[in-house]
Amino acid sequence: MHKTRMHKNKMYICGMYTKELLKGTLQTIILKLLEDNGRMYGYEITQKVKLLTDGKISITEGALYPILHKLEADGTVTTEEEYIGKRVRKYYTLTQSGKTVTESKVNELADFIKTIGVLLSPKPVV
Repeated sequence: MHKTRMHKNKMYICGMYTKELLKGTLQTIILKLLEDNGRMYGYEITQKVKLLTDGKISITEGALYPILHKLEADGTVTTEEEYIGKRVRKYYTLTQSGKTVTESKVNELADFIKTIGVLLSPKPVV
């Protein structure tokens, strides 16, 4: 079940995991989605995460867009605007250096998850 909280007039939807647990992984999740799907827009990213995780992870706009803006400022992603009727949709795509960053971040997170698995595994009784 999702919990909804109000914080400074912004609404955050919390899935199965706490915001604190997800905070350090959101950038890697976004980068990996862009690597796998190519050009994506913000809402599409949030919906893809929700779909792939069966709703266990929900990325809010308040969490997503600061990361996308940082990635754009760093040169990790480029943006392209497309007009859909009267609305402008901003698409994000990995740059060549963004592909390298993604590979590094995904490897780092995979190794971290493996290490955490070791820490959380029950130790054999000797």
